[in-house]
Amino acid sequence: MAEAVNFLLQRLVPVFENEVNLLTGVEAEVVYLKEKLELIKAFLKVADALEESDEELKVWVKQVRDVAHETEDILDELELLVQARNHTNRFFVFLRIRNMKARYRIAHELKNINSRMTTIFSIHKRFLRKLDFASDASNSIYTGKIWHDQRGDALLLDNTDLVGIDRHKNQLIRWLIKGSRGRKVISVTGMGGMGKTTLVKKVYDDPKVIKHFDACAWVTVSQSCAIEELLRDLAQKLFSEIRRKVPKGLESMHRDKLKMIIKKLLQRRKYLVVFDDVWHRHEWEAVRYALPKNNYGSRIMLTTRKSNLANISSKESKGKVYNLQPLKEDEAWDLFCKKTFQGHRCPSYLINICSYILRKCEGLPLAIVAMSGVLATKDKHRIDEWDRICRSLGAEIQINGKLDNLKTVLSLSFNDLPHYLKYCFLYLSMFPEDYLIQRMRLIRLWIAEGFIKAGEGKTMEDIAEDYLKKLINRNLLQVAERTSDGRVKTLRIHDLLREIIILKSKDQNFATIVKEQTVIRAEKIRRLSLQGTLPIPNGQQHISVSQLRSLLMFGVDENLSLGKLFPGGFKLLNVLDYQDSPLKKFPKAVVDLYHLTYLSLRNTQVKTIPNCILGKLQNLETLDLKNTCVTELPTDIVKVKKLRHLLVYQSKVEGYAQFHSKYGFKAPLEIGNLQSLQKLCFVEANKGCRMIIRHLKELSQLRRLGIMRLREEDGKDFCFCIEKLVSLSALSVTSEGENKVIDLTSLSTPPPFLQRLYLSGRLKELPCWIPSLHNLARLFLKWSYLKHDPLVYLQDLPNLAHLELLQVYDGDTLHFKCGKFNKLKVLGIDKFEELGQVIVGKGAMPCLETLSIGRCESLKKVPSGIENLTKIKVLEFFDMPDELMMTICQHGPGKDYWKVSHIPEVYSTYWRDGGWDVYALDSLRDCSPRSGTVRRSHECRNQWKV
Repeated sequence: MAEAVNFLLQRLVPVFENEVNLLTGVEAEVVYLKEKLELIKAFLKVADALEESDEELKVWVKQVRDVAHETEDILDELELLVQARNHTNRFFVFLRIRNMKARYRIAHELKNINSRMTTIFSIHKRFLRKLDFASDASNSIYTGKIWHDQRGDALLLDNTDLVGIDRHKNQLIRWLIKGSRGRKVISVTGMGGMGKTTLVKKVYDDPKVIKHFDACAWVTVSQSCAIEELLRDLAQKLFSEIRRKVPKGLESMHRDKLKMIIKKLLQRRKYLVVFDDVWHRHEWEAVRYALPKNNYGSRIMLTTRKSNLANISSKESKGKVYNLQPLKEDEAWDLFCKKTFQGHRCPSYLINICSYILRKCEGLPLAIVAMSGVLATKDKHRIDEWDRICRSLGAEIQINGKLDNLKTVLSLSFNDLPHYLKYCFLYLSMFPEDYLIQRMRLIRLWIAEGFIKAGEGKTMEDIAEDYLKKLINRNLLQVAERTSDGRVKTLRIHDLLREIIILKSKDQNFATIVKEQTVIRAEKIRRLSLQGTLPIPNGQQHISVSQLRSLLMFGVDENLSLGKLFPGGFKLLNVLDYQDSPLKKFPKAVVDLYHLTYLSLRNTQVKTIPNCILGKLQNLETLDLKNTCVTELPTDIVKVKKLRHLLVYQSKVEGYAQFHSKYGFKAPLEIGNLQSLQKLCFVEANKGCRMIIRHLKELSQLRRLGIMRLREEDGKDFCFCIEKLVSLSALSVTSEGENKVIDLTSLSTPPPFLQRLYLSGRLKELPCWIPSLHNLARLFLKWSYLKHDPLVYLQDLPNLAHLELLQVYDGDTLHFKCGKFNKLKVLGIDKFEELGQVIVGKGAMPCLETLSIGRCESLKKVPSGIENLTKIKVLEFFDMPDELMMTICQHGPGKDYWKVSHIPEVYSTYWRDGGWDVYALDSLRDCSPRSGTVRRSHECRNQWKV
């Protein structure tokens, strides 16, 4: 809620900048409102953490939220009036009259809001004392109390209640009792409900552990724990453990005195201390110096939901971090049946329902036990009752008292979030179940919503990345996919956690999710997520969404008409996301959306953008036309000064092409006017010649740039422009064709932060500046036809993780020398026509995980030294000579089988009929080079993209 008021205060700034004083009767009301909001803002940060446990406070916060939303609507309408007034001339008297009426209406509404704010502020004074009291970290009246009581149950579970714990337990015990004699910290991390406390308690109580240590103590840490309380609790337990009398005055001792006493007690003992459920770094920092670094093999264990805290606490002592994973599928089913059916089998007619519910639990032990507790009381012959729970899991969590503990545990992580992250996390409720959320899409949406504010020395994208990392570190977001160089590609959220934030989102009127057959209620909808086919029943045609800010669509029917569904329009819309929708024409209604900041038509069938529309979208920051049929933008795009992300290209796979082919767009000559651009992909350089190239140097904020069809004669101008783009992190350059030259020799000072480089075209020689790119993580070279071995120049790049080479070198040997390519994880070698041998020196590519070799017709044997690649997981040969495959297997293990026998996945892939046929070679008995088809893919395995 604090973020809502803070956001509103930010919105007041442009109101004053737009000469609001010229709108008589409005300025005074806005000034008064701003003063009141400033007074409330500071206290809301504390209230955010307390409203869940104080119903009266919750009602007050809701009142503030409603006023903030209404005020935001009025201010945006006011801004529309100012814009209309600025564009009105003397021939449009009717516009002046209409604006005058609207102005009086807005002034009247602001006056009413200020009256309500005065009342809210008077009530707010009653909370000052309560909020001040709660802000003291020594008081836990409002935070953590309920959770603290329930968490103790995890310490009392019998072994019969546990499933899949042994392998985790045995590993932790080994870490505790083996290894060096120095003090080490072992951290166990995972999302709430994963069973961290239960696991560590079973380790702590194991006879081998008890026997190994001289003194053991278990300290439970609450969210609002005071440091003195924490140290006092530890001291008392240690005195009890060693059977010594507790010193007098311990209850009133200062923290420094307590640390000295603890340190003295443990100085000459082999001790084990467990801190369960650590939330904040300062808690660890406060106790670490009280625990002596003796040489007796002492150990400290922490459980925490925060991965970064686990890493920080263990790093200093070179300790261990154990990332507790969800139960395996069979373990989850075993636990579910044990709790739901008292160890009996699940009836066959309930298997589908139970499987669905179990899938929603996603291996989270607490969720499985909680859901089992609900289902165990149901009549097993009333399938309709079981099915009802299956279909309305979110409602069940909200109303069923047996799920309160689950709701509390999962909500605790959300409640612990700082106010500026809560809106970012609630936004995830907009995405459908099991949806893989693209990282950059989420970041752009956060920015468009106004959740991200630029900081000193950082762009909004940088800060959004930081926010994303914080949510991942807190185990609230799961990384689904990473790129080969380690960047997060897609994310997902645990299904039950998603149900929790949907409830919170609904409670706070943050977003409305409409699925198939759902009735859209006529209420103040601010963000709307349409999911699936949405028939419009009678009586629902006139739904007012005039205050709607965001509209996201997922899997909607091609016959869906927003005009029919929302005939009144949504003039205050900020975000319009049509991605993956069956849209065929550019939505002309966009022209009236002055406040629009984000427009995505990605993966739609739109072919053209009408003239005189984009230029009116003065606040547009993201225009995503990726994988549409748009090849040219109207010239008025250069008027959109706030545009940050411009993506206009198609990606297609053609024939044998191992790399995806790109088709860009014709850019206006004045593209340099868009000086806020961060990403520009992909510009057809040959359609504007030198003028477009020369204008690129004006785009000093660019992080990612894609250029298609660069002519050789424009190379010098292009290099001059690239030297000016000092913030560039990704660059893709393609020549006019396979036999056309890219001239990049004039580039003397490359962008210092370049991480990804993609070059498609002939190179007379490898650019001399590439070996100086110390941040380079991905390098793709295509059609280079170099005369000299490029590996000599690339082998010492310190951060190179992914290297793809397609028709790059005419030589007959590629030699990866000993100790080189130290960070390389993925290597692709494609269409080296003269290549006869590949040599891997001992110690070369020590981190390599994936090796792909294709269409090298002269290569008849397995790379020499491939057995030295100890971390390799995947080896793939695609469209390679049968002679090479026969060296591995020919009706059984071949002579080179031993070289690749340590690799888990070995494939031979052949292109046929527009797709890849993939043959697994892991079962070599009676196998021929083309036996054992395991999968068929119509996509190339590697991608050529920025």
